[in-house]
Amino acid sequence: MSTPLLEVMDLVKHFPVKTPQGKGMLHAVDGVSFRIEAGETVGLVGESGCGKSTLVRLLTRTLALSDGQIRFLGTDLGLIDPLRMPSHKLRRDVQMVFQDAHDSLNPRYSAHDTLAEPLKLLAGIQDEAEIRSKVEEIATLTGLPLELLPRFPHQLSGGQKARVGIARAAVLRPKLLVLDEPTAALDVSVQVLILQLLADLKRELGMSFLFVSHDLNVVRLLCDRVLVMYLGRIVESGPAAELFASPKHPYTQALIASIPSSGRDVSRDLLPGEPQSPIRMLASRTVALTQGLERCGFQGRCPHASERCASAIPELQALSPLRQIACHHVSTIPAF
Repeated sequence: MSTPLLEVMDLVKHFPVKTPQGKGMLHAVDGVSFRIEAGETVGLVGESGCGKSTLVRLLTRTLALSDGQIRFLGTDLGLIDPLRMPSHKLRRDVQMVFQDAHDSLNPRYSAHDTLAEPLKLLAGIQDEAEIRSKVEEIATLTGLPLELLPRFPHQLSGGQKARVGIARAAVLRPKLLVLDEPTAALDVSVQVLILQLLADLKRELGMSFLFVSHDLNVVRLLCDRVLVMYLGRIVESGPAAELFASPKHPYTQALIASIPSSGRDVSRDLLPGEPQSPIRMLASRTVALTQGLERCGFQGRCPHASERCASAIPELQALSPLRQIACHHVSTIPAF
């Protein structure tokens, strides 16, 4: 097997919290492992609160991890202090497109200044003519008219601001682009244009994508492989076409059944019960109570749950070289 571009191993992020019952730990990311190959587009899906945004912040090193490894181009990014990452040599190879293009742009920077900043800070380019040339090149590549470069964010439309955000992330030709709901705040007609732009940009520059989205139809069209996340853990992964055609985990089946164009009777696939709390109470400052830790996080909502699910966390197991699922009852779950 070839060396992956990115390899995440047993990644953990816990946050200390206070509750009426006392001190606890919020298990936002709880032992996540996956790989992204060079040139691959991987989708990350799951309900709000499942840990997607925390995982993205860990991968882009804007948040310190609690445990695990993030290996990128042979370097463990987890060992790099988040405060040092903005100036680290690998920052130019891992870039991010944010969910809200407006809030992620500096209102005092023109579009040109926004695209020039990474070139100055991370590529060390100071020659104004070279900067202008590279800014105009990436603007043309991302469909941003050159006459808009002097404009400030409040003078741009939503689609234009989205293009500026994408161009800013792509101007350094990164190897990995992390996209956190890049079309969520856009009109449907603009979404189509931005998605086509991303597909063209990936083909032109040969980047890998980690595409985080709630829109499963977009994930199905854009991604090579999909990771399904629930309460801080990956519960299923596999090639997009195969996973959407034949989901194995009950949670994945419910997600796909919720797609309006799936043709499924959504009422029969609604999940009973309530999601478990990701917070685990502490018996002391350092010792976590074991009650509730060693069980499947989906146990309270799963129609196939058994006593085993209440006493053991299912680990990801291989169904085939490219398919994985974390479920104790994968062999008995009815076909989708």
